[in-house]
Amino acid sequence: MFAVIRTGGKQYVVKEGDVIDVEKLGAEAGGKILFEEVLLLDDGGQTAIGTPLVEGAVAQAEVVETFKDDKILVFKKKRRKQFRRTRGHRQLLTKVKIVKIYPDRTAVPAEVPASEKEVPAAGEKAVPAPKAAPQAKAPAKKPAAKAPAEPKAGKAKAEAPKPAKTKAKPAAKAKAAKPKAKK
Repeated sequence: MFAVIRTGGKQYVVKEGDVIDVEKLGAEAGGKILFEEVLLLDDGGQTAIGTPLVEGAVAQAEVVETFKDDKILVFKKKRRKQFRRTRGHRQLLTKVKIVKIYPDRTAVPAEVPASEKEVPAAGEKAVPAPKAAPQAKAPAKKPAAKAPAEPKAGKAKAEAPKPAKTKAKPAAKAKAAKPKAKK
């Protein structure tokens, strides 16, 4: 018996006993997960194709470990512009072992959690318990204020404004540059 399941935006062909790497799931190692999105189910004699999912079919899996994938380097370059960027990325993955494929959800043992959707996803965090009321602390002492520094004698000369230098154009050249238009 094999099935096609969907998780993390990808589809996987799985059989009982297969170990696959999927996008990170929030379950701990040794935990059990149900993949409810079964797209196709084949038991050797009959094939059930979902529209889009096979009704009631689930795949039970056990989490083996959570790990980081190999590093992928992303290199961007624009020729003749001296622009180069290199970035690295390591995807978080979860290794799961397919324990059993059930064509009907009613056959699933009660000890298995409801589904992978109830386990927090990779980006989500569990909501922490509310904290106790903060205790009053003694007020902290403020540091003494520093007196403003006096300007040095050498800088006073540099701060004086400099006279503007402008050149006046001779009037004779300005008139000679523009020829008069004929009437």
